[in-house]
Amino acid sequence: LPQRLASLAAAAREETWQSRQQLQAQRQEMARLQEELGRARQDGERWASALQRAQREALEREATRGAEQARQQELIRDMKKRLLELLREKDALWQKTEGIDTPMPSPVPRDPGLCARCHKDFRLLSRRYSCRWALRVTGGATGTAQGWLSSHSCSLGRLCQGKVCHTCSVDMGKQGRCCLICYQQRHTQAT
Repeated sequence: LPQRLASLAAAAREETWQSRQQLQAQRQEMARLQEELGRARQDGERWASALQRAQREALEREATRGAEQARQQELIRDMKKRLLELLREKDALWQKTEGIDTPMPSPVPRDPGLCARCHKDFRLLSRRYSCRWALRVTGGATGTAQGWLSSHSCSLGRLCQGKVCHTCSVDMGKQGRCCLICYQQRHTQAT
């Protein structure tokens, strides 16, 4: 029995020694893992700060690029304005040296592809006519058609509608075609 107790005590000591060794190995492993975790946290913080710095720098670059682009667009607009001013000045000087009168601007720009009255689109088969009556406003003897036209040129210049389609024009015989408004004005004032 004492041998058995001694062998049991020796086995228990052996087991406690092994468990202490395992516990020591586990503690060392845990210390190593904690050290790695600390290094990983430091690396994470370092990468997070680097990422924040890179994002801040990218935002600053984007802001400076946007400001530079806006400044360049403003500079381009100013240069275009100045170029137009210089071209106008050059044209005015050229006209002055050549003795050319400046043309009067047209009162209302019209779309040449549409009928001035019904706004029909001029195509290949739809013909456009210029109002011949308003174009013939020149000086002439009174009592003739041209004399009557010249005496009413101010009101006709406002009434004439320019290019009209076949439907919106009236055949004037040898004089060609004119727009309906000029035709009506002529016949109401002639009678």
